[in-house]
Amino acid sequence: MTSDEDIEGLDESQLAADNGELYLFQWLSSLEKYLKTTPIETIKETQASMEATLLKVLMPSEAYPSPGRPLRNLAARCLLALYQRGESRSLFDTLRALLKPASDVKATDKDSNRIAALWTIGELMEAFGSQFMSFMAETATIAIKTLRSSSSPQVRYHALTMLRKTLVSAKKALSDSLAKDIIKHMKNGLSDKAFPVQRAAAAVLVIMYTPEDSVTLADVDSIMNICVKCLENSDQVTTQALAQLMGHMLAATQVERVVAITEQPQKGRKEQEDSDVSTPAHIAAESTKILLTPGDMLSQLSAQYNKTHSRKTRVGIFMFYVALLAKLGPSFVEANYSLLVGHLMTEIVSNPKNGTTRYDKLFIRKLVGALLRDLIAVRMLTEQGQITAIQELSSSYLKRWPALMPGQVAPTSAMLTIALEEVAGLLQQLGNAPPPVQDAVSAPLMTLLTHPSHSVRVGASWTLRCFCYSTPLRLPKLMLAIAESLQRDIESILSPAAPSDIDRRTLGHAYGLAALVAIVPHRPLYVSFDVAASVLDTATQLLKRASDHDVQVAGVEVEVAWTLIASLMLLGPNFVRSHLPQLLVLWRNALPKPTTKDNASGRSAAEWKFLLHVRESALGAILCFLVHNSQLTTLDVARRISSLLSNALSFSNTFLSQTIEAASGPSVMEDTGPSLRTREASLRRRVYQCFTALGASTLTDSVQASLLQSVIAVFAGPENDNISAMQASIASTSGSFTSIWQVTDGYAYGLTTLEMSEDGVDEITASGSPRRGHSNSDSVEHTIRSLLRKPILGACEHDTLSLSMIGPLEEESRPFDTPPAVSSVCDTAIELFSQLLPVQDLSTTVRTISHLIESSRSPKLDKNAGRRAAVIVNSVVAIVRTLRVSMISHHRQAKDTLGQSQVTSALGTFLKDALVDGDPVLRSASSEAIGRLANISGTSFLTSQTKVLVDHVVSNRDPQGRAGCALAFGSLYSHVGGLAAAPILKTTVNLLMSLSNDSHPLVHFWSLRALGHVINAASLAFAPFVSSTLGMLLKIYLSDAHEAEGGTLNNANIGGDLQAYPLVCHIMDAIITILGPDIHDSPRTRTIVLDLVHEFSVEDDEPILVEAIRCIQHLLMIAPEHVDIPEIVNRFRRHLTSSRRCLKLAAIDALYQLVQKDALAMSRLGGDRLVEDLFGMLDGDPSIDGVRNVISSWLLQTAIHNPSAWIDLCQRIMLRINASQKVVNTANSLTDDEGQSLSASISSDDARQGNVAVIATSRWRTQLFALRCLHDICTLVARCGRREHLDIPFARSHGIPVNGLLVSRVPDLIKMAFTASAAYVTEIRLEGLTVLRDIIQVFCRAPDPDYPDALLLEQHQAPITAALTPAFSPDSTPEILSSAIDACAVFVGCGVVKDVSRMGRILKLLTTALGEVDESGNLTMGNFVDLSPNASGMLRVSILSAWARLEIASSEQTYLLDVIKPYRSILAPQWIACLRDYAVIRADSEFIHDTSAVALDPSYASLGKVVLLPYYTASWATILQAVANAMEHSDQYISAAILGKEVGSSANGANSAAEGPAPLFYPLFGLIYEALASSPDTTDPRVDTVISCLRALKCLLDPRYSGKALLEPAAFKEFMSLSHRMAMTESARVLIHLLSTLTSFASHFGHYIPGSDLSNGNQSNTTIPPDSVHTHCLKVFAYTLRHSRHNPGTSSIQGDQPDMSKMISSSLGAFHLVASKMDMVAREDVRGVGCMLYGELLKDETAEADLITPTLPAFRSLLSVPCHPDARERYGKLVHGLLSSCLLNVDEMRGREGLISSRKVKTNLLAAVLILTVIPPQVPIARAVVEHLFFLISQRLEEGDEMAIVAIHCAKTLAIAASGSELLRACIRLLLPALIQHIAKMVPRVDDGTVSEQQIISIDEVWKTFATLISLARDDQRPRLLSVLIPTTTLLLRPSQTPPSTVHSSAIAQLLSLAASSPASFKEATTQLDSSVREVLEMSIRKAVEGTAATVMQQSVKPQISLRSF
Repeated sequence: MTSDEDIEGLDESQLAADNGELYLFQWLSSLEKYLKTTPIETIKETQASMEATLLKVLMPSEAYPSPGRPLRNLAARCLLALYQRGESRSLFDTLRALLKPASDVKATDKDSNRIAALWTIGELMEAFGSQFMSFMAETATIAIKTLRSSSSPQVRYHALTMLRKTLVSAKKALSDSLAKDIIKHMKNGLSDKAFPVQRAAAAVLVIMYTPEDSVTLADVDSIMNICVKCLENSDQVTTQALAQLMGHMLAATQVERVVAITEQPQKGRKEQEDSDVSTPAHIAAESTKILLTPGDMLSQLSAQYNKTHSRKTRVGIFMFYVALLAKLGPSFVEANYSLLVGHLMTEIVSNPKNGTTRYDKLFIRKLVGALLRDLIAVRMLTEQGQITAIQELSSSYLKRWPALMPGQVAPTSAMLTIALEEVAGLLQQLGNAPPPVQDAVSAPLMTLLTHPSHSVRVGASWTLRCFCYSTPLRLPKLMLAIAESLQRDIESILSPAAPSDIDRRTLGHAYGLAALVAIVPHRPLYVSFDVAASVLDTATQLLKRASDHDVQVAGVEVEVAWTLIASLMLLGPNFVRSHLPQLLVLWRNALPKPTTKDNASGRSAAEWKFLLHVRESALGAILCFLVHNSQLTTLDVARRISSLLSNALSFSNTFLSQTIEAASGPSVMEDTGPSLRTREASLRRRVYQCFTALGASTLTDSVQASLLQSVIAVFAGPENDNISAMQASIASTSGSFTSIWQVTDGYAYGLTTLEMSEDGVDEITASGSPRRGHSNSDSVEHTIRSLLRKPILGACEHDTLSLSMIGPLEEESRPFDTPPAVSSVCDTAIELFSQLLPVQDLSTTVRTISHLIESSRSPKLDKNAGRRAAVIVNSVVAIVRTLRVSMISHHRQAKDTLGQSQVTSALGTFLKDALVDGDPVLRSASSEAIGRLANISGTSFLTSQTKVLVDHVVSNRDPQGRAGCALAFGSLYSHVGGLAAAPILKTTVNLLMSLSNDSHPLVHFWSLRALGHVINAASLAFAPFVSSTLGMLLKIYLSDAHEAEGGTLNNANIGGDLQAYPLVCHIMDAIITILGPDIHDSPRTRTIVLDLVHEFSVEDDEPILVEAIRCIQHLLMIAPEHVDIPEIVNRFRRHLTSSRRCLKLAAIDALYQLVQKDALAMSRLGGDRLVEDLFGMLDGDPSIDGVRNVISSWLLQTAIHNPSAWIDLCQRIMLRINASQKVVNTANSLTDDEGQSLSASISSDDARQGNVAVIATSRWRTQLFALRCLHDICTLVARCGRREHLDIPFARSHGIPVNGLLVSRVPDLIKMAFTASAAYVTEIRLEGLTVLRDIIQVFCRAPDPDYPDALLLEQHQAPITAALTPAFSPDSTPEILSSAIDACAVFVGCGVVKDVSRMGRILKLLTTALGEVDESGNLTMGNFVDLSPNASGMLRVSILSAWARLEIASSEQTYLLDVIKPYRSILAPQWIACLRDYAVIRADSEFIHDTSAVALDPSYASLGKVVLLPYYTASWATILQAVANAMEHSDQYISAAILGKEVGSSANGANSAAEGPAPLFYPLFGLIYEALASSPDTTDPRVDTVISCLRALKCLLDPRYSGKALLEPAAFKEFMSLSHRMAMTESARVLIHLLSTLTSFASHFGHYIPGSDLSNGNQSNTTIPPDSVHTHCLKVFAYTLRHSRHNPGTSSIQGDQPDMSKMISSSLGAFHLVASKMDMVAREDVRGVGCMLYGELLKDETAEADLITPTLPAFRSLLSVPCHPDARERYGKLVHGLLSSCLLNVDEMRGREGLISSRKVKTNLLAAVLILTVIPPQVPIARAVVEHLFFLISQRLEEGDEMAIVAIHCAKTLAIAASGSELLRACIRLLLPALIQHIAKMVPRVDDGTVSEQQIISIDEVWKTFATLISLARDDQRPRLLSVLIPTTTLLLRPSQTPPSTVHSSAIAQLLSLAASSPASFKEATTQLDSSVREVLEMSIRKAVEGTAATVMQQSVKPQISLRSF
């Protein structure tokens, strides 16, 4: 940190220089750091001089710069630090000194000095005010005086801020009169002209009215009136401040206060008891009371709402609601939910004033929706609260219609719509609805489908859809119920006795059914697809009969039919394909070519309405078809559809040319049905939507041209309709048109509702957000405020198709926002325009653009200002969208058309006019358009555009225009890109910098934002400007005009929504990223950057803090050593608890970065608390996604080190048993002892925790995340391979503490899995089963710590069973069943319980499931009554694959054979059938002839196919592996199943080969072939699949199954080429199985020649035919041998050593098999090839691994195939050649050392010896060869231990073999000298006791060799031989050693055995020994003989001594 002398002097001479401000800023920054870190004594010494300097900074004389915001902030913080750490005596004088300039009213020129003084007093008083109460009165007086007298808004604002801060600490010192005075003046302040003053006054009032019980009703009323009056003109920030004040005041009325008992009349008592606020008993004695009941409190707001009609005020009042509820808090809201909803519904929604127009109704629906949904439901209600809320809404609203009892009033349609919308949202939030909710919702929703109001019917359909999506178990029943009702309606619609509302009911049921059909593709396991068939039948019947009925009935029939067909289109191509021809016919009938009759007038309005309606409905179905079945839209289909669309469009044009009476107003009246005009707009909208979905590529040029004309007429035509003319004349006469965004008729002159937000530029500038679309306000407030700029509001009922079009995965984008048809047609026209224009040629483009621009300048618009404004906005939006499309998908083409100068010049001027218009939407849209246009066109447009913009800025001072030009510069630069725009960079930067210094907020805000865009786009090119930019940023930061409160009155009022500092901070961030690591090079730049970032990060404003956090994140990347990490972690943790959402999100982002960088360091800093806080946040607001990433990243890095701590965390979350879970009583499904034992343990736990569990419940999504964390922990620990986590005895033996290990937590893990398995939410149950499966898999081999032979999980069998049981209860779902069956199989197969009788229920569950599979028809799974066919199919696959896993495991766990044995007769045919079904499903649907394979109606088999394919794909490999296993064990049931015969029938013999392949051979072979031919990757699952395929294939090739199918030339060729390909690409592990398969193939079919006469399999004996099966197989065998070593220029086979040697052995084995099948010459050919390839391997020096030693046995068997006498000579040559090459290989290694050379010598010696010992005696061998070999062996005996052992082995082997060969017997003596020398060398080692293990072994081997030699010698030779061997042996005797050494003992044993084998010769030899040798010998033998007797004695006395010798 900074040293003392730095701090001491402020060099005043530098202050006068140019950089004086910068110098002072940095000096103060370093002073602050110094004051925080220096020892207190040092500070006290220099305190006085520092104070003086700081006061000079704050009250500057000439030399000092004026104290702008950063300087005064820093100086104030320095003073605070000085007084907190140093002496605080002089504080009094400092305050005195500061009060002087603060109260100086006259000095208006020194505003900044006054502000600095006011600010500093505020800061000091806030910290120390309680010690200096005396200043309270003075500061209050100054504040009031300043408020009254000063003209500067900024000074007044700061005076009030000072007052607020002083009140915080010194409010006690206020006198009553002064307090009243303050309140009076603050109330005046609330209606001050300056918004900053209003905000400050509101903040002061909040403090004045604290504590809350001081508030009276009069206060509430008076402040309420003032605040509501201010709303009309206030900006966003001020509205928020007023809302905070109002929230505080109203919440104060709920605080209990003591009341004198006499005052309280009886009625008050009653009211209080009724109110929802409970009163604890001990308080009631002194009678406390709240000021207003909650209902009265809310009525204060609704009364104000109903008084006013201004949209802005109403929005403001809803902001008050938000602030009030936020202040009262979640628990209040949850307790009073029904009261709140009731209040909103009765006071606001159903107030007749508020629903006069359609717009008002929608406006209120949106406001109430935002409050109920975004604020209450998402942020405040717990899960239990959400359940109660649904029940409340259902019982109070949904169930009240229709009113059945007299005196009941049914809720209005507006109320019902809002209630339905909210229930839908709550259902989506809840996920699976618990049973009470299901009951509350399902019946009323069905009833509401028949409501008279269209909105309610649509709302009920949507809610029903949400309900069935989240609770799919209810889907099939509800679908059937609605379908039946619809059927009844359709039948009764024609009868005269039908009820009057039959039309509406029919439509309602149709909407409901369509909405449910739309979710079938997402929940396919729950619905049987024959429903779809019946729905389609119904629809087509209706269409056929509609022509016979009158217009009224036919209209209903047609709409019902097409609505249903549209929803069926969502089932996708598999369903639609077969019905497409029929649909095309229906569409052609509905959309005929217009005829002359259409032009004739004389049709009634009703007929026109019907004709328009028919066409629109049919087009809806076409639209759904185009969107969801794009692969069926072939060119032909597209051509037909486009002609139908053109017909519809020309019909619509015909209609417009008629004048028809009864064209009523634009509003969609709910009762009379849509007007003609709306019908026409809907039709046109559909046509445009269909054309857009169809795409321009299929349309002819003429169609495209007419479409462009048509759409421009819609969105830019001067007279779109008579209505806007009417509006215009009214508006122009009253002169009332101000802005198009202020219109509230829901039409706004035909304005588009497409929002333009892109490039981080928001649609609405007022959101004050710097970028990234985060608004400064919270999302709820943002939603409410955005209504102010929406003249057109959408709703779901405007387009019923949205019920089925929106995918349920986009659940959050609720479809409630389709605009009305008359506006929507404009949107779709713009969409279509933007798709068509980029693909036009140049002339069309020029024509279209000029037509568009002429339309917008049409003189007809002069009289109609509103339409003109709408046309301009529409046109600019259309141009931007067109440019976006062309940049993304047609870039090259657009360069030649849109980029041409004719187009760009016309567009350029048009866009520039829009740019300088003041409209914010136009500003952002046109600037983007200019940027994109510059990208597409050449540089000339770029330069001309730059010049135009610069000229405009220079010549015009209008702030709107300047702001637009600034934004356009940013857009130009960022769209053209850094390289192409390099020439304009300097101009751009200079211009934007000078504009950024402009004092007008609009100009500097947009200039700074544009500068940010430019810096980001320019990247490193910006480096030269960095230092000047930093200087400018500091200057802006110091300037008063850039503060939100600064500048003139007008600027201060705009500035609140356009704050400069967040943008300054954003630019800082961009600069940091440009500097990157270079930040280290320039200390000066670095300190400026760090000081500025630090300064921003301690500001109070949220947007600034958010940007500062991003700066810190970048600094952490590039300069972490300059960031104080512990400090920022603490700061981020404070932000996490902030009430402002953006701040939370930014802090989480930053934490994620820190955790990813180093989680262990974060654990030290934050510890468990931080993770718990994060989990808490996740629970509080599940929509914050970043939290999950932070926790997951943390867990991945640290779980291995401390899994136990993580499990604790997850347990805390899991065992807060979920509220909605308590609703479900798990007892009914667990009525067995196992379950009860566990529930008991759990409930006792709950009791222990007391009622904690009741209060703190986690949401299920949090629990789900906790379970996923547990799953991650298990997999991580299992993968990391640390044994102590799984093995307590191992941990104890290594001294590792057990309590932190994963294994110690098994009971807890099982308990959590149980808790999850009994939940009601499907996702949690599934995840619980996953965790249970993890536990079983990870711990199945863990030993029990207390019982050495037992396994840990044995004792947990009961709880595991109990956790699996709920999955089989009636409320389970197919997915859960499948997962549970899987877990059962894992448990049975893992080997924890090996005794079948003790497996209990788990095995029973599996066997009952299997029993069901065996019966045909749908499964019932015990309690399941109606599983759909799809679910049955899926479960069948799961059960079979679970049993298949057991079969696979049985090869390791033999006890499983007993488990499976009783069921083989069921399993075999089912497995084979399952593989057959998979093959059928894989084959394309055209080949489905045999419908028995799939138990569905053939036309729907294709649908089920799509659903079941993924399940089959996942399981077939497992099942195939099981089949292969069973076939290898020649299971009779499997073979019977493949042959399609009964078990035990005679056809199992081999003679069936002639009959041709088995019935199921081809499907199985096809599956296997396809899997083997798939591209090789080395992932384990694929390799396992391939191996199981090869194993199954090996068995399938048996002639019983395959017949001669593979000998057909085509099949054979394919099979062989596949084998070659696999040999070239697969690893050794796979090739072992390939070779074994081919060997089997060769053994069955070797002699055949594919394609020739197959009946005769003989061949000539002399040669192998070149195209026989043998030849082809030998090619593959030879390939694997040749490539198992590394050949230069070709690839070698990959694999580890055991696999490689296994593979080589398999190849040699294959050669052996083929050779043994051959005769004479051919046999020698085969043997020769094999041996030659093996000889190559013997030469190999590339591999370090030894591939020879393990493969010698296979080589030996190849050599030992008997040789025909005629071919003996060839065999002899072969053997000689091999022997010679081995000896040569050994000789080559002479003088070389190292691993490879010693391996080569060793393997070649072994091979040579092997050859000598294998060859039959008839084959002659040259003596010289043998002698050379013996010489080599003798040589090797003298080398190191390893080699000597090999040589001795060779010697011993040859000695043993010598008995059968004269030659060997003759030469064997050559080895003796070397062996004796080897023993002699050992003598010194024996003496000093350094004989190694290996040497002891080698000595033993020598003894064995000696014994063999003795047995070879003739009797007369033995004495001579012994006289050599005995002295050699005696060399190693040491009789004096006790106890005797191992060497000594083995030598004695050797001598004794020699003596025993030939006693006479031994005696003779010993007599000839030297006396010394003889002595040693005798002594040793004597000792040995005595010793044995002694040990025998010893053992018989004390037998137990040898126990546990270790």
